[in-house]
Amino acid sequence: MNTPSELKYTKDHEWVKIEGNIATIGITDFAQSELGDIVFVDVDSVDDDLSAGEVFGSVEAVKTVSDLFLPISGQVTEFNSELEDQPELLNTDPYGAGWIIKLQIADGADTSELLSAEEYQASIG
Repeated sequence: MNTPSELKYTKDHEWVKIEGNIATIGITDFAQSELGDIVFVDVDSVDDDLSAGEVFGSVEAVKTVSDLFLPISGQVTEFNSELEDQPELLNTDPYGAGWIIKLQIADGADTSELLSAEEYQASIG
């Protein structure tokens, strides 16, 4: 299972790449492998201010739909529009072309709940 060490992770299987006050967020390699073939990504929260733990969208696979939970409080500023025509990017390149949203991190947002790659690996066994 691919778990890049430069990223942070959540118990809900999202990954976070923080650059300054912008966070890029997607789902982990483990999550996409558990979901199977992803056929649709729904994010209707662009420009919304959301708190950590709130649902910012969903991913639909052949057999299931899974909510996406925001790992850090902030404003959703961008949705990866490539996913509209190519939702399978979440399967083929979850840490690259398969990113889902970009987030303007809220002032004072708590990042203490984010896991290191090692902690995330331990949580999924």
